[in-house]
Amino acid sequence: MITAQELVEEALARSTADETMVLVTDVGEASLRWAGNSMTTNGVSASRSWTVISIVRDGGTARVGAVTSSTVDAESVAAVVQASETAARSAQPAEDAMDLLTGDLTGEADEGTWSDGPATTDVGIFEALVPGLAEGFDGTDRLYGFAHHQLHSTWLATSKGIRRAFSQPTGSIEINGKRGDASAWVGAASPDFTDVSVPVLLADLARRLDWSARTVSLPAGRYETVLPPSAVSDLLIPLVWAMEGRAAQEGHTAFSRSGGTRVGERLTDIPLTLYSDPHADRLAYAPFVATTTSTDTVSVFDNGMSAARVDWLHDGVISALAYPRAAAAEFGTPVAVPGENLLLTGGSDATLDDMVARTERGLLLTTLWYIREVDPATALLTGLTRDGVYLIEDGAVTAAVNNFRFNESPLDLLRRATEVGAAERTLPREWKDWFTRTAMPPMRIPDFHMSSVSQAQ
Repeated sequence: MITAQELVEEALARSTADETMVLVTDVGEASLRWAGNSMTTNGVSASRSWTVISIVRDGGTARVGAVTSSTVDAESVAAVVQASETAARSAQPAEDAMDLLTGDLTGEADEGTWSDGPATTDVGIFEALVPGLAEGFDGTDRLYGFAHHQLHSTWLATSKGIRRAFSQPTGSIEINGKRGDASAWVGAASPDFTDVSVPVLLADLARRLDWSARTVSLPAGRYETVLPPSAVSDLLIPLVWAMEGRAAQEGHTAFSRSGGTRVGERLTDIPLTLYSDPHADRLAYAPFVATTTSTDTVSVFDNGMSAARVDWLHDGVISALAYPRAAAAEFGTPVAVPGENLLLTGGSDATLDDMVARTERGLLLTTLWYIREVDPATALLTGLTRDGVYLIEDGAVTAAVNNFRFNESPLDLLRRATEVGAAERTLPREWKDWFTRTAMPPMRIPDFHMSSVSQAQ
């Protein structure tokens, strides 16, 4: 099997395009699954994906072709390079064309060096989880769940001399507990599981199942609602995905306003800062652009460019939208690289339990699912509650409540929030397969809109 570094150099050497970029990602995965209080499956796998991006220039225009392969042998390199060049010559001129970055940036603080081999993982990564799970299996609650660990090792090289590498660990554990007809969910994210306590997760799960001993049916309506960090993350991830500078400039999104965007507008008097930071502790991601395709928020012409912290919301004010270099130059705005983590700070030091204790009557909404965008112009989302809506009375959780469909805009939730607590690392449930690195606080919404009762179980 050809190494990633050999593959990169071979592809660059064979290229006849004006400029060439090569991205190689080796992925190691390990998984552990259980059902009905018994381990069912475990396994490991390894795979590779690599892309050759060819650029053909003619005066002020540039045409781009990209071809991706999953082969691991050297014999396929020439064919992939040729196919990429053929695709470039027949492509339409790229609207995001820019000069490629130049130089050797391998000296920057990447997590890993260019000469490193791919990071690997195996089922041993779950060793610290197994004793707690085994103890939980001895209980009366039925436990179902899945632990997953991935290591993505990425190498990026360009014909302009850039060489960058990064190793990205991603891990999560989810546990569903069932007791009679009651069901509850807990989860955690971690790069290596050394900071995950299964007994703590199971204690939280048992407490939620205890709350379900009494059930109450409530109608649709607006309720004072306390959201734990996981639910907050599921609501705010779509918001940051929608923070596209070009779309806002062209009047298509909730961040548009006449003659420009809403950057600079105060959203809340609570000094909330919503940000992405490639160097956030235990939430780190690649500190450079490495993309195989251009979108409204990232560009292949920016490959190798350093990514820095971006404050999307700063002290309650909308402060940035995502712009690749070409769009930033067109609209006269700063470049901002969309991040692969999301953190919200600026609340109090209150915990979720503190906020529940201060609630006279309301709902505790623990997890969400099937979230979809309804209206990009307002960032309106719809979705369902699942595995845990609870009634709070006089500062205590007293019953489980039926499920609802909700309709809310995360922009409006931030504006209407009356209390925001202390941020903690959390696992989004709905978006976990695409976005795991978040740190969110609990949040109080005085009038969360439960638009209809749901029969979902």
